[in-house]
Amino acid sequence: MEQPEEKEGFLLEAAAAPRQTGPALDSCEASPDEGLIEDLAVIDKKAVEQLTEGLISHYLPDLRRSKLALQELTQNQVVLLDTLEQEISKFRECNSILDINALFSEAKHYHSKLVNIRKEMMMLHEKTSKLKKRALKLQQKRQKEELEREQQREKELERERQLTAKPARRT
Repeated sequence: MEQPEEKEGFLLEAAAAPRQTGPALDSCEASPDEGLIEDLAVIDKKAVEQLTEGLISHYLPDLRRSKLALQELTQNQVVLLDTLEQEISKFRECNSILDINALFSEAKHYHSKLVNIRKEMMMLHEKTSKLKKRALKLQQKRQKEELEREQQREKELERERQLTAKPARRT
């Protein structure tokens, strides 16, 4: 049995080999559609690969933008953490100054910025996860639809082959 191909974390399953539902062909009889079924399997793999690549190319830019936004937010968080640490050290140095309330309000301001950035990062992470799940579901749905269409084509070809009039043999 063939193993499914794996590409960038997604499984691509090739269409199952067509089953012969009619009478067995004799080894001396040559079928005009002999190579057609093999060609369909190759076309199906190409179609699945193209659909997968299209789906990935559709969602990958959004995911990359989200990644860049997350990186930027992480950098901002580091800057804010550094700034907060500097403010704390200034507060310790200026402990004797009467304007301690102003330093507290500034520290609270930076803390609220940090909290907002963390919330935004969590929201972006959730959106990215949802997009990944949606992309996977869409890919699986398209693969299933393609497999069903291929199976329907095979059934129609088999039915057509069975309905085709065969010349009677003279005895």
